[in-house]
Amino acid sequence: MSNQVVLITGALTGIGRATALAFAKEGAKVVVSGRRDAAGQELVAELRKLGAEAEFINADVRHENEVQRLVDQTVARFGRLDVAVNNAGTEGQPGPVVEQTPETYAAIFDTNVLGVVLSMKHELRVMLSQKKGSIINISSVLGRKAFAGTSIYSASKHAVEGLTKAAALEAAEYGVRVNAVAPGPIETGMLNRFTGNEENKAGMMSLVPLKRIGDPEEIANTIVFVASDKASYITGVSLNVDGGALEK
Repeated sequence: MSNQVVLITGALTGIGRATALAFAKEGAKVVVSGRRDAAGQELVAELRKLGAEAEFINADVRHENEVQRLVDQTVARFGRLDVAVNNAGTEGQPGPVVEQTPETYAAIFDTNVLGVVLSMKHELRVMLSQKKGSIINISSVLGRKAFAGTSIYSASKHAVEGLTKAAALEAAEYGVRVNAVAPGPIETGMLNRFTGNEENKAGMMSLVPLKRIGDPEEIANTIVFVASDKASYITGVSLNVDGGALEK
């Protein structure tokens, strides 16, 4: 991954942050994006200490003009875009279907689905002209298997799975790969908010054959592999990284 230009949305915490660090350790040039300037600059300083060229660009993936500016500024700074990791996402408001509203639906889908559509649109705009590139969308095991109380979030990740497969077919003839990585329960702030308490978190862990919650670094390492030339014949795939949860 040395000298590859990598763009990561939702990069300031959890899986996104771990992914930025993992790419920096591989020698990539890293652009991290999110909505909090102070946290973004703090992460950039950490990446630069690892010897990486790194920049932070504030962008909200729900707004096309901001996504377009994010991609354009990345290319202006580094001359190309080799890898894009579309990680920005939200758990929204978990709960039964009867408690959902148009507002709770939009709060999830605008980030988790529209954000992926807009990100891929502008990333592909660059990569198709380059005739090279790798996009990794962050999905979830809940994009394959739903549980009570996860209806809207699960639906959003089903959408990411479908978008990934369709975009992969559209981009293949140009030499651009599009894949998804689907984490199981990972030790992040999102998981803690989603489960609400330690009892619920332990219940989720009990569904994992490895009997533990995953680390963000384990997802990051998978993303680095999928983005690399070692995975050059892989496209249109959603790779589960879930401790065996979907096999149970």
